[in-house]
Amino acid sequence: MLCALHYRVSTGADEIVVQIDDTGLGISDEIASQLFSPFVTTKAGGMGIGLSISRRIIEADGGEISVARNAAGGASFRFTLPMLAGEYHDTDG
Repeated sequence: MLCALHYRVSTGADEIVVQIDDTGLGISDEIASQLFSPFVTTKAGGMGIGLSISRRIIEADGGEISVARNAAGGASFRFTLPMLAGEYHDTDG
């Protein structure tokens, strides 16, 4: 099954927001409630530690991560990280 990925990065006065959407099969309610727990996986060869580690790193830096269903039928992952004053550098010009 082909799956498209889309991402969006935005900044506010005090945080950076990253959202990643896919058009895959989505995530069941049963798995969604456990998804960030260690050793929970939906992949045959998966270890189930990637999202658990991601959550620990993001929360240790004062951010948050969440997952939800999206309108395309896939999943949307969103995380935020606090932005310290003077740390944002515009690379577009």
